[in-house]
Amino acid sequence: MRRRDRQGGKAEQHPRFWGRHAVEAAIANPQRRILRVWATREAAAGLDLPAGTPVTFADGADLGRLVPRDAPHQGIVAEVEKLPDMWLDDLLHEAPEGRPLMVLDQVTDPHNVGAIFRSAAAFDALGIVTQDRHAPGESGALAKAASGALEIVPWVRVVNLARALDDIADAGFWRIGLAGDADMTLAEALGPARVALVLGAEGEGMRQNVALHCDAIARLPISPRMESLNVSNAAAIALYAAATAGK
Repeated sequence: MRRRDRQGGKAEQHPRFWGRHAVEAAIANPQRRILRVWATREAAAGLDLPAGTPVTFADGADLGRLVPRDAPHQGIVAEVEKLPDMWLDDLLHEAPEGRPLMVLDQVTDPHNVGAIFRSAAAFDALGIVTQDRHAPGESGALAKAASGALEIVPWVRVVNLARALDDIADAGFWRIGLAGDADMTLAEALGPARVALVLGAEGEGMRQNVALHCDAIARLPISPRMESLNVSNAAAIALYAAATAGK
């Protein structure tokens, strides 16, 4: 059964993106509609905006009032439409071997999710799967942390993550959940060419029902002097390990 991307979280109806990388990537994405742009004249000079896009010239102080306090807007803010729905079946259909899939279980911090998008783009991940609830929606903070990766990494939001993991297994993926107390390391758990990496929420980790839908539970071999890693750091290391396994 297809599962549609449902825009949950607390993101605004029309997100405002800020920062040059996030805005330029949104403009370059043919699937993204740019509704309006505010920019300094200097920042606007290098933009290749679609014809007819409303542009309002403003100084830095005025732009600062359009975004959260102290947000690094770099002289440009864009109001955008959210991306079209993405289906899990479409993402999994004939997925090439060697491209890891990232599954996030109730990771709620948009900065962490954005950083995971950036790592997913860097290591050529197939896409990211989250729930439609207990996960951030598209937002300026997430887009800024993703540094353009939000526009190029497919994002599927599903109603039930455990059922989605069943579909992922049916598509031939080996599902590895990451947990600090696991017996085996990630290197020991890797093997099959199609890998789905499952990471849990900041602090609490994966929920039990999600862990039960994994084929293996593994840990990153970090020093005992450090209890855990930030979820976005753990995701980057896991994606690197999966992308280079067997090479």
